[in-house]
Amino acid sequence: MSEGRLAAPDVLRGLAIAGTFAVNVWVFADPAGPAAVLGGFDVGWWLDRVLLAVVNGKFLALLTLLFGIGMELQYRSAVRRGIRWPGRYLLRAGILFVEGLLHYLLVFEFDVLMGYAIASVLVAWLVGRSSAVRVTAGLLAGGFVLLVVGALTVALSSDDGGSVPAPAYPSTWTGQVWLRLTEPLLYRVELVLVVPSAIVLFLVGSALLRAGVFEAHRGGARVRTRLMAVGAVGVVADVAAVLAGPAWIGVERYLAAPLVAAGLLGLVPAVLLGMRGPAGRVRRGLTTVGRTAMSCYVGQNVVASVLFHPWGLGLAAALATVPPPLRTAGVVGIWAGVVVLSVAAMGRWLRRYDRGPLELLTHALVDRGRPRPEPVGGR
Repeated sequence: MSEGRLAAPDVLRGLAIAGTFAVNVWVFADPAGPAAVLGGFDVGWWLDRVLLAVVNGKFLALLTLLFGIGMELQYRSAVRRGIRWPGRYLLRAGILFVEGLLHYLLVFEFDVLMGYAIASVLVAWLVGRSSAVRVTAGLLAGGFVLLVVGALTVALSSDDGGSVPAPAYPSTWTGQVWLRLTEPLLYRVELVLVVPSAIVLFLVGSALLRAGVFEAHRGGARVRTRLMAVGAVGVVADVAAVLAGPAWIGVERYLAAPLVAAGLLGLVPAVLLGMRGPAGRVRRGLTTVGRTAMSCYVGQNVVASVLFHPWGLGLAAALATVPPPLRTAGVVGIWAGVVVLSVAAMGRWLRRYDRGPLELLTHALVDRGRPRPEPVGGR
């Protein structure tokens, strides 16, 4: 890393990507296909549900907070360089939406990039506005999330609201692409919650960076301490939602999980600031994944598709035939293997480039046609 680069955001982003894949891997491992997740996992045992409860929503919320921090950094850079904002950021959001759409159609039903792109267009306008405007927008979006989650919880608690009819999942890749194309209401309905939730967390991430969440001074330490207290409340709320039953999945994923993510956002920088000496393997690995976050997010899902789907190695069906303890160990082992593979592959990539493959592509498309400064001293 360059000397001026913040270490904590990269480590946190790497942790968020690894944790998000820890949820996605269970989606791929369900032999009935991703749609079965909407009605609950039918294969597995109690430890599966514990592992899912630990990671469900927390690391995705952490990734969303970090996206907001990234937007704030880009806004500051634009202001510092005298560049009109949001300006070309809107082009970046459009490219992100297209990348998310392709990721959804070709790879994974529960893509988050599309939702991030939509939310970022509004937040890009808000980030430079007054505190009152940003707080009002956050409260409106948060209120909408509360209303939808409340309605969802009531609906799932009713006698006929416990399951979602799911179409048969195709065994061929082309069939899966066609299903995603023809069933957008089934697989993209979560955007109703993803987009407003992202707006809130983007704005919170921006505000936390302004408050000095990564700074070593006393003010930054107070911010991190408060975030860890919020995280502790979130853990209690998350456990209560899990114990309340499947009907409370919305509360767990969209209300309690962001509180836990806030705690992680306070805890990890506090730990890093207290560390002395060179970074170890785990920290270096998380930093590598964090610097190539989008490439790892998409790449991990591509690898999981090949490993689990019938048109690939078909491990989802194979693991469904073994006893639960072995299946759990297999899924967790695949998760660990794919994460390690990501670290190794992106580590080699970063020896030659300063960004991941998809990050480089996005950067090249955004900068296409931008006037380049004349070199010092003329041609």
